[in-house]
Amino acid sequence: MSTTTPRGPGDGGPLDGAVVAVAGAGGAAGHAVLLRLAQAGATVVAADADPQRLAAGVDAARYAHGGATVVGDTVDLLHLAATREWTAKILKDFGRVDGLVHLVGGWRGSATFAETDLADWDLLHDLLLRTVQHTSLAFEAPLARAGNGRYVLVSAAGAARPTAGNAAYAAAKAAAEAWTLALADGFRKTADAGPLGAAATIVVVKALVNDAMRAERPGHRFAGFTDVRDLAESICQLWSKPTEEVNGTRLWLTRQP
Repeated sequence: MSTTTPRGPGDGGPLDGAVVAVAGAGGAAGHAVLLRLAQAGATVVAADADPQRLAAGVDAARYAHGGATVVGDTVDLLHLAATREWTAKILKDFGRVDGLVHLVGGWRGSATFAETDLADWDLLHDLLLRTVQHTSLAFEAPLARAGNGRYVLVSAAGAARPTAGNAAYAAAKAAAEAWTLALADGFRKTADAGPLGAAATIVVVKALVNDAMRAERPGHRFAGFTDVRDLAESICQLWSKPTEEVNGTRLWLTRQP
């Protein structure tokens, strides 16, 4: 079960009044992150390719935190131009961007290494890497200007210890992590000798679990899994830490390999 301690909305913390975009917000993790960001007082701009799942998350966050500004945009993050247009829209509507949380996911695997289907790589390359490339390129400049900006990639422990049946998935995740660390170096070099305006960081989980999954498999332990609410809390806490300590790091929410 989640160990998160609820706090009141708009509690005056570093996210109160911040503008945070969430890519891939339609899933269970996305819904939890929208809820927690809204509770912390952030203006939340959610994006997903599935308008129904996106609307469900946006509506839930608004309902749970009356008065919170939570909006949703259907965005195809597989296209750089569309992603840049989304960034420009956020800047036009709200004047700034203080964070991008990247939750776009997907999984394909095989029983053995020899049975790996390279079509799985094509799919996962787009979902897990191409979307990271597009959001990082589109949001890098406004995040660097934010003063306390965060680019947060949620990754998987399998990137550091690939298994035979997860070659495509682990390779795509590892590439996304490398890309994010390159963004972190870019933030460092943009700052030159001055203070960092933003940090790029990676949050690593084994896998995620939510209440619906527990209801479907009563009695299952989900050993090592991270509750989506705990993931959301850990993401929000990244704005409370010094930017220099966050940039270019991995936050492990499961045992390191």
